[in-house]
Amino acid sequence: MPSDFRLANEAWEAYYRTQATIARELTDADIWHGLLTREYAVLHALSAAPEGLRITELGEDVLITQPGMSRLIARLEARDLVERAADSTDARARRIRLTGDGAEMQRRVGANVARHIAQALTRALDTTQLASLRDLSLTLLAGASGPAAGRQREVLERKPS
Repeated sequence: MPSDFRLANEAWEAYYRTQATIARELTDADIWHGLLTREYAVLHALSAAPEGLRITELGEDVLITQPGMSRLIARLEARDLVERAADSTDARARRIRLTGDGAEMQRRVGANVARHIAQALTRALDTTQLASLRDLSLTLLAGASGPAAGRQREVLERKPS
């Protein structure tokens, strides 16, 4: 039986390689309608926030730095997928929210992404294993530290079960 130290590292490597392999498969799939995966991630995050999100909140949600997020928002804004709106709680701030075209693109690409993920995971896992993977991942996230972990927990708490 390997030590906890060794087992933890073996588990991390397997988890990391699995996530990276499925993410690559997803990225390479012909499902994006001209979006980059990070652009879709922004549209997805905004779809759960009708009032919009500040750029810093989006960066924490999508795990992109503020300068990178600003450039990404500018690209999405130029394509009329997102818009900047006044922040009712802070006159100096702006919120980013989906336009009608952005919401439609998110739904179209989101359906493709959901189908692809379901196919990728159900190729190898049954319902019980999927539930275990979800629960183990949520347990790991609950034990994570730092602002990114807190933001990711908030995102998951917003989602309907």
